[in-house]
Amino acid sequence: MTPSVATPEAELPTRGRRPRLYRELGSRTYTVIAVGAMAVLLVLWWVYARYGGTNPTFLPGPDKVARRFVEYLQGDLVADAAASFNRVTIGFLLSTVMAVPLGVLLGTVRIAEAAVEPTMGFIRYMPAVAFVPLTIIWIGVGEEQKWLVIWIGTFFTQVLMVMDNVKRVRRELINVGYTLGMSDLAVLTRIVIPASSPAIWDTLRITLGWAWTWLVLAEVVAADDGLGHRVTLAQRYLQTDTIFVALIVIGLIGLAMDQVMKIVGRRVFRWAERGNG
Repeated sequence: MTPSVATPEAELPTRGRRPRLYRELGSRTYTVIAVGAMAVLLVLWWVYARYGGTNPTFLPGPDKVARRFVEYLQGDLVADAAASFNRVTIGFLLSTVMAVPLGVLLGTVRIAEAAVEPTMGFIRYMPAVAFVPLTIIWIGVGEEQKWLVIWIGTFFTQVLMVMDNVKRVRRELINVGYTLGMSDLAVLTRIVIPASSPAIWDTLRITLGWAWTWLVLAEVVAADDGLGHRVTLAQRYLQTDTIFVALIVIGLIGLAMDQVMKIVGRRVFRWAERGNG
């Protein structure tokens, strides 16, 4: 009787099918697909605006938006974009430098988590828009008020997400550190923080997008410049083409910032990608 030999899982036949889940895609192919999808959306927008029977006041075509972009660029676009960019950067950095250490603490010390996490979770579900009148009452309508709105909108969720990132560090790594005689501080700085840094970086990328959302809210309510302020002015006079331009510029700036963080993350945490591969 011939003994049966177990076939390793990696050598099991695929029955002629190429796996589609998690299949690698070349950078050139990815770029072509991404640009093509955006081009299709642009064409659909133009067709619907031109032949869909919609009022151009409510839905201007991309050609009209492009003309308005040129006019805005020759006017206050650069100044408005710079004002919004500075507010997002300052508010986001203030939130990050406070949220990351606190999130690491909550993820590693159960007493701190029990004392702080329920309150963080409670405040997180409060709509940030409800805090805008309070921020105006507290500190007026200056730049600090815009920073505070962004901070409120990102800080509490950042803390909880960083805490979750830290909790996902493999317990075996921590146990190895203690077995080698490391102190709590050494385990934290040499194992926990390096192991969770790629996930924390991804958390920052996500919350950066939220910072732009809260910025527009702050500028819509109380501002003398900025892209959100421009949206408010355009809404008063039914200048929907200006609204589209401001929204597109916000999206482009946010996308550029996200791509920069993505590239930096790939270079700094290259070891993490090799480990996942």
